[in-house]
Amino acid sequence: MSLDADATPQRRPTRAEAKARTRQLLLDAAARTYARKGFAGASVEEIAEAAGFSIGAVYSNFGSKERLFVELLRERASEHVSRATRIVADAQAGVDDPAPALGRLLAHVADDDPDFAPLQAEFWLYAVRNPQLMETLAEQLRGPRAEMEGLMSTALEHIGARESVSAEAVATITMALFQGLVRQRRIDPAGVPDDLLGQAMQWLFTGIAASTGTTDTTDTADTGETAAADDTTATDHTSATDDTAPADPPEEKR
Repeated sequence: MSLDADATPQRRPTRAEAKARTRQLLLDAAARTYARKGFAGASVEEIAEAAGFSIGAVYSNFGSKERLFVELLRERASEHVSRATRIVADAQAGVDDPAPALGRLLAHVADDDPDFAPLQAEFWLYAVRNPQLMETLAEQLRGPRAEMEGLMSTALEHIGARESVSAEAVATITMALFQGLVRQRRIDPAGVPDDLLGQAMQWLFTGIAASTGTTDTTDTADTGETAAADDTTATDHTSATDDTAPADPPEEKR
């Protein structure tokens, strides 16, 4: 019997698998083309040629160059949030300290993919000038934000935050903080050291814990996002123990 007869025949990909592969090849080609020529300078023809497909493949899978770029943004944002989620999971399991790990994530996005932040800014400006794209952009980014919201909800529950503290709002702030620091690091790397994102998240959650009135200290390794609350910000020990201290007089009305 020949060796060819023993060889296992390769399974033909399903229609769904073939479509998914085509979409991913187009996204990869678009990322390279946008990085080289910018969003405005890249054409559908160039993207299709770089991926090895016809122009029709771009339109049949994404509808337009703009929607292709929005999908690329969504994919990258989802990757970043998923990595942040893994960092938190590792921290909760005692595998890694979250603050340095979050800093490494920031450094990776800012330093290893230096073209993407400018492309985000370029497309944002394009969308501002073409308002019909704003809802498309917002819709595509709701998925990653919902994933981040789940992550923030767990952290808020851990520190005993009030129910009035919105996990959705904290997720929005976190994503904006991350994007802003990535852009700032691209401008001035020395001004945004690796540990700044982790430190900023500690400040954010320490402030939330203090405003909630949480008395229990919180270890960053437990939540992946929080720091130990500083008791001195919540309680003035001197005034609390000095019963003879006079009460402050009411402020004089003007």
